[in-house]
Formats: sequence, structure tokens, C-alpha cells
Amino acid sequence: MSGKTAQPRVWVIGAYRAGEQSQMLALAEALGWPFELKPVRYRPIGRPFELFRGTGLFGLARDSAATLVPPWPDLVIGAGMRNEPVCRWVREASGGRTRLVHVGRPWSDPPAFDLVVATPQYRLPAMPQVLQNALTMHRVTPAHLAQAVERHQERLEQLPSPRIAVMVGGPSGPHAFGARAASRLALQASALARELGGSLMISTSSRTPACVTGLLRSETSVPHELYEWRAGDPDNPYYAYLGMADRIIATFDSISMLSEASATCKPLYLFDLDRDHSPQARPVARDHSPDTMGYRFLLRCGPRRLGRDISLVHDRMMSEGRAVWLGQEHHLRSVAPSPDVERAVHRVRALFDQP
Repeated sequence: MSGKTAQPRVWVIGAYRAGEQSQMLALAEALGWPFELKPVRYRPIGRPFELFRGTGLFGLARDSAATLVPPWPDLVIGAGMRNEPVCRWVREASGGRTRLVHVGRPWSDPPAFDLVVATPQYRLPAMPQVLQNALTMHRVTPAHLAQAVERHQERLEQLPSPRIAVMVGGPSGPHAFGARAASRLALQASALARELGGSLMISTSSRTPACVTGLLRSETSVPHELYEWRAGDPDNPYYAYLGMADRIIATFDSISMLSEASATCKPLYLFDLDRDHSPQARPVARDHSPDTMGYRFLLRCGPRRLGRDISLVHDRMMSEGRAVWLGQEHHLRSVAPSPDVERAVHRVRALFDQP
């Protein structure tokens, strides 16, 4: 960076999970500095190198590694274990000048970065390098929602009002998402829409199992539109659903999705994959899978830093009045958006002594 008044050059190292990609882009856009997204592909044999915290491009496919050339950035924003060696390599190639900002849980210790932007579920220790936000960063702004609504409004206005957006995630950590939870979600979401005389706008995600999508399609019993997620689809109506919704239901497995829904300041219901929170609730049969059972074992017996406790985020959202459980009465009061993006921007700018 030539002089204090020059704007830093920023690279965003493409994430392999959609939620992390969205968070990194949200931060890069909010900084207002020129940035370049560096999409990367990985070599299958690179995993051991990444696992043991190497520094280099061994984990990248050759064509991806070839894109990382001077001039080196002043700032690299990264996320995910597989990208940590890449970010460290860029810093070394720049002669140590590049600052590293990591979004989410780091595999390396936080002091290896200039800043780690995390959320409560990772239970990171209090350190000067760690910013603990309440929710994840997101790209939900009035302008972004208005642009999405304009594109889909004519079609969605045909659905009866009030319209309820249903944001559907997938299996996550110890929480399986299968036929049992899908049927219960279709039943409860339909019941709420029917009670209000409205409709549903259902959006699946990259993690939604095909059986869940099929059951939501067949068992939703009120007027609705269901969007089945497709990679790179320019007509994805996700943000239009958020913009057009009068209320929002979000499955509780994705912090990114909950953060985006909360940012709209609309009444938000969380759907619990494991429990029914309605007044007459009875114990429900949970879905199970080998992956989620293994993760539950890891939480009980493995190192604390390898697990995450998403209930910490749920509890905070409830205590701040940002959401209620689906099945509970919503008092429909508005809560100001959590200033997570602004806090992260302030901390990143401080790395360069820029206001």
C-alpha cells in the first residue's frame, strides 16, 4: 500500500461453503476497498497438508495456484481449513506485508491471523485477535432486497398475503435432517400460513437432502412456491423471498441463514430439527445418520475446539427478542439488526489505521 491514504488492495480467497463465501463477500463489500475474488479448486491429495497446518499451495489444483501472482494484496480474507495454507503462503510471498483476516472457526490458533471474525458457537477464547460477533456477516441490505424483489415481484404477488418465507438448511453437526423433521416442518409451516390466511415461499439450500425437498413439495398443504436450490442459478429467488416475506421461518441449523433472516427485522421463527416447541408438544422421533451420530460422540469425547455449540446462538437470539421457536406465539416486535458487519469493518480498518 503506497501511503496511508491509498486504499488497500484486497483478495477474497473463494470458500468451499456457500455460507462462508457470503460472509467474506459481505465484509469485502462493506469495506468499500477494491477487492478481487479468487475462486480456487483443490487437489484430493492435498488434505493431509491442510490438516497439519502447512503453508503453501500444495492443496490447490494447478490452474488455481497459477492465479495467485503479484501484485500481492494488502489484505487477504479467507475461511475454511483448506484455505488457511493458501492465505499463509500469500503473506509469505508478500514479504509478510499482507494482513490475514479469517472468517469463522480457524484450524490454526487465532494468533496466526491478524483478525478472526467468529460467532459464539465456536467458543473461541478471548484474545486480541478474535472478534466475537453475535451473528454472522451477511449481504442483506435494503438495496439488495429491493433489487431481488423487483425481479420476482410480479410472480410472487400472486401468492396470498401474508407471505411466509421458509428457509431450509440441511444436516449440520449433531443435527440430522431427514424425513421426520421435513414432514413436521411442512405440517407446522402450513398450519401457520393457514391460520393467517396466507402462503409459503420455500427455499431449499445446497445442503438440503433430496428426500427433504420431496416431502416439503408433497406435504405442504397451503398455496406455496418451492425453489429447489441449483448451483450458480442467476434466478435464485432467496433474497426476493426475504424481501417479500411478512414473516420468516428458518431451520435452526445454519447460522448464516438465521443471520440473514434476522437482518430483515421481520418476525422470525426458528424450526428445531430435534424438538417440537408448540404448546401441546410431545416428544418427537429424531432423524439420525452416521455423520450426526459421530459428531455427537465428538462433542462428548473429543477436543472442545473441534466441536461447535449452535445452541449458544439460538439462546442469544431468543434472549434479545430476535426470534421465537416455531409453534410459539410471536409478539411481532421489531428488533434492530445486529451490527456485526459494522464491527468487523471497524476492526479491519484499524489494521491499516484507516477510519
